[in-house]
This record gives sequence, C-alpha cells and structure tokens, in this order.
Amino acid sequence: MVFPEYRPRRMRRNRQLRSLICETRVSVEQLVYPLFIMPGKKIKEPISSMPGVFRLSIDQLAAEAKELQKLGINHVLLFGLPAKKDPAGSGAFGRDGIVQLAIKELKNKAPDLMVTTDVCMCEYTSHGHCGIIVQGQVDNDATIEQLGRIALSHAEAGADIVAPSDMMDGRISEIRAALDENHFDQVPIMSYAVKYASAFYGPFRDAAACAPQEGDRQGYQMDPGNSREALREANLDIDEGADILMVKPAVAYLDIIKSLRDECDMPIAAYHVSGEYAMIKAAAANGWIDGDRVLHETILSIVRAGADIVITYGAKDMARMLRG
Repeated sequence: MVFPEYRPRRMRRNRQLRSLICETRVSVEQLVYPLFIMPGKKIKEPISSMPGVFRLSIDQLAAEAKELQKLGINHVLLFGLPAKKDPAGSGAFGRDGIVQLAIKELKNKAPDLMVTTDVCMCEYTSHGHCGIIVQGQVDNDATIEQLGRIALSHAEAGADIVAPSDMMDGRISEIRAALDENHFDQVPIMSYAVKYASAFYGPFRDAAACAPQEGDRQGYQMDPGNSREALREANLDIDEGADILMVKPAVAYLDIIKSLRDECDMPIAAYHVSGEYAMIKAAAANGWIDGDRVLHETILSIVRAGADIVITYGAKDMARMLRG
C-alpha cells in the first residue's frame, strides 16, 4: 500500500470520517473525581494551586454529588483533612473520622454514586509520613496493621472500593484479610500498585496539608527511573488480592501504563495527578494553550496507553466536553 494507491488523508477529510475510524475514545464512565473533605460547615474553599478544585465540608457534599451526577460522573475518590493529627494517625480509622462521615453522607444523599476512599495515613500523622515512625523510619509491618484498620473502617461506613496509597510491602494482603474476616469480602481493592516518588504531587500536598515534616518518601515510593520494578510491584499486588491496579502519576509514566497493559489483564487505573493538572490550568490561564483541548488530549493519551479508569481533577471539564 504505497502512494498513490493508499492515501490516509481520505479518512481524515471531515469529522464524520475521523470519528468513524477513531481508535481510542474517552467516556465519562471512565472518570473518577477526587474530593477533599474538611471539618466545619458551609465551606467551599478554593485550592489556589489547583484552579477549579475545592476543599469541602460534609454539608456541601450533597450539592457536589448532584453536580457530578448531572455531568454523568458517578465515581469519586475521597481524601480527608482531619481536625487533629497525631504520630500514629489514629484519626484515620475512627468511626466519626472525616472520611467515615463523608462516606455516610454521600451514601445517604447520593446512593448511586460510587465512593472510593484513599487508605493512607499521611493526612492524619503529625509528621506527614504514610506510616508509623519507629527509630526515625517508617515501620512497614506496624503500618500495614494500621492500614487494615483504616480500610475496614471505610468499608463499615459504606465505601464501595478502598484504595491503599501508602506503598508498604504486604498491605494488600493485610487489607484483604481484614475485609474478608469481617464480612466485607465483596469490597474491591484499588491498589496504588505503582506509585512513584514524584515531584508532581506538590499541589496535592498543599490541598491535603500532608507534606512530610522531615525527609521525603523515597524510602517507600518508587524511583522514577525504574520501569521493570513496576511489573514486580503490580504482580505482588495481584497475588495478594488487588482487584484494580493504579499507576501514579499518569502522564509522565505512560510507558508504565503501557507495560502493565501488555503484561496483565487486570483493570488499570491511572492518576492524572495534581501537578499534571495544575500545569494545564496555569498555561491556559496565561493564554499559552487551549486548556480544554490539552486536557482532552492528555486524558486521551492516558486511555490510549491502556488505562481503563482515569482519576483526574479535570473530570468535570472533561465531562462537559464529552457532552458537547
């Protein structure tokens, strides 16, 4: 098939033909919208580093859920900002914890909305790390025991999916056992299976007030230079009982998403993280790019790489574009 017999431009000459042969499409059903929940009442607080994203008090969730569902978005990922923090992150698993109360509110006011919860400790620890500190280091085995308690408390509150983001070894099996032993065997685990120690998390740490007070997270999150390790991490989580694998960040790690898609048949989620989102918004605000088109192209690239699910702060904007 060489020119002039084959002319690829024939199939690009109008929108209808381009649509007919489009290989990759994004649907609103693939989108998950993160929510930041904080104590108080009547709070809808803008996050300056993530334009269009807010911290919400629990009494604002019903209106937020209504807006999301009107756009066709039926899945959220919850993050909590507790009133108090301590070294053990004990506020993460209390029955009256911020996330637990938010789950109950959403399940009461918007029962059809799928609620996934972030299972981690960084927002709840006074030191800002994702686990329990012993002799200056995050203790893996003490931390996973705590993570099991947190995941169970989320399931008891009504969470549809739990999503551990800590990157501790063995936490999937610990959480799976905690859920199964307490009759929550039908609650899936979306594992942050491949989470890199990335510089793209800055706006999130601002939003969730969870930056480490000392040191960094390179001792448990992955080295950005490693790709083969991603497959090992993913396979470990599959063996331990994960139902969905996540890659985080997304755009800077499209090759990792593609590698996982080629190697396994599990559902794959990708987190289009705060820094990736904020760069689009900042460039668009300066008139340097068409923000909507760049967001659409970005999400399309994540799906094209192999992601089935895209967690993005741009879910609302994307849903509006998909509706035309």
